[in-house]
Amino acid sequence: MSERWTRTTRPVVMGTKYMVSTGHYSASLAATRILDRGGNAIDAGVAAGLCLNVLQSDLTSIGGVAPICLYLPATERVLTISGLGPWPKGTDVAFFDEHLDGRISAGPNRSVVPSAVAAWLTALEQFGTMTLAEVAAPAIELAAEGFPVHQLMNETLSVPADLANMRKWPSTAEIFLDENGDPHPVGHIFVQADLARTLTRLVEAESASTGTREQGIAAARDRYYRGDIAEEMVSFSRSQGGWLSAADLAEFEVDIEDAYRVDYRGCDVYSCGPWSQGPQVLQTLNILEGYDFGEIELGSADYYHLILESLKATFADRDRYYGDPKFVEVPMDGLLSKEYASEWRKRIDMRKATPEMPAPGDAWQFSSATEKTPSSWVHPGAGGGRIEPDTSYLAIVDNEGNAFSATPSDGPTGTPIVPGLGTIISGRGLQSWVDPRHPSSVLPGKRPRLTPNPGMVIKKGQFVMPYGTPGADVQPQAMVQFLVNALDYGLEVQAAAEGPRAVTYSFPNTSDPHVYLPGAVKLESRAGEDVAAELSERGHRVELWPAWSRVAGSIGAVRAESGKRLYLGAADPRRSAYALGW
Repeated sequence: MSERWTRTTRPVVMGTKYMVSTGHYSASLAATRILDRGGNAIDAGVAAGLCLNVLQSDLTSIGGVAPICLYLPATERVLTISGLGPWPKGTDVAFFDEHLDGRISAGPNRSVVPSAVAAWLTALEQFGTMTLAEVAAPAIELAAEGFPVHQLMNETLSVPADLANMRKWPSTAEIFLDENGDPHPVGHIFVQADLARTLTRLVEAESASTGTREQGIAAARDRYYRGDIAEEMVSFSRSQGGWLSAADLAEFEVDIEDAYRVDYRGCDVYSCGPWSQGPQVLQTLNILEGYDFGEIELGSADYYHLILESLKATFADRDRYYGDPKFVEVPMDGLLSKEYASEWRKRIDMRKATPEMPAPGDAWQFSSATEKTPSSWVHPGAGGGRIEPDTSYLAIVDNEGNAFSATPSDGPTGTPIVPGLGTIISGRGLQSWVDPRHPSSVLPGKRPRLTPNPGMVIKKGQFVMPYGTPGADVQPQAMVQFLVNALDYGLEVQAAAEGPRAVTYSFPNTSDPHVYLPGAVKLESRAGEDVAAELSERGHRVELWPAWSRVAGSIGAVRAESGKRLYLGAADPRRSAYALGW
């Protein structure tokens, strides 16, 4: 096996009691402090998530989204917490065509109901052991006292189009830009006093409750969604022409659901539902399971070609079928069936790339549904544009085997900060389609199809592994490559995370303007010019990235070996992620 696949830039982090991997080193440290004080993985996960909302406020926000996947060994269940809000009930669907040329442009009109606070507090209330005051303390300290601006944050906020947005919103510029209207330099101590006060107000609501721990956390959630914080969000939204109402906030609750699952090589791999792109990972694995990777050299052109073609297939299904299941009937049993995957394999040519996104398959044929739901979906045409910043990730396993996986998101470059709160109102509406024929079209009360999709892998009696990545539409691609590296080729988790990555753009991007570049592939140069040349010969339009590209995702993972007191942590060197264990 080539040294470029086994020699890592960092050692795999090992421990005997617990392991943490998050998108920022200080969030990882905060999680370990909670675990050292006797908290479980859910307590530590909420603490780390709130810290990421502070430390990576260029990419995430407590006013954003936070989908969660967690494993509870006591019940042997893998659950998801949706952490995704719907479009306000007063949303004017015609507005985008009439005023924005059919675009979901930056600003208050892309805002949906903020869901991260509900997700964090629901997880803590139902599955944690600590109070909000205890788990929020590190985040409040970081927001109030500040932390040094890191390179990733400076780069994210320096993108010209995003910088232009922030400059036109005074409430955002006041926090994220200096007196000259530029991003703060690396090393600047970045203080978020308003955000610290908002978090403190939630803790105050908890402290004022005279009930149980759970009732105190519920009181904090009520203050955000039904109290004075809600009033401030609604007032600002309305002043800016947004549609958020008091009823939208007061009626909002996250969903707790059983995760979706497929068997891959004897491992149970779990994802969130089709309100996210999570099932795409499961579909892709089903296709890949029909191939013998023992006969395919790791890192060869065959390796990349097979993965890319399988992903293009499932991107086609994602575009055709995935949407909010409260509004769209999604044939999940058909999409995840092994027989359906077999049909897709018949369409993959190992010597020739599909020049564009293929037509979707007929998943209804493999579904137990008695009737197909009529569809007006049409194959998209090619289109360009820019892709907006993405998100962060965290994974934790504690000494009881509880596992926590979460992908918080939504930064300040697409929708303005609410004055006095230090947070946005989630701009995740940009991941809907104005076209009513699309399964993820804009509708009042409907959720966009979310890119963040935390995952979990369990091999009973052997290991538990929460894993995931930031990266928008790169997420399922990086996740699949990580799993193939780890499960098929037996790479240890850090090596599996670091392997050179290939990414296809031969599908409509989730975020408006839904960039679609038929045949386009980006390949990290470490993969080799010979591999790039062979992929080009097969019809891929290959462009080389640098050896390490932060656009290629940032895998985080924790592998807890069953019965061995051995925890392994992986953190991708492409960004600011770090793993810590004890």
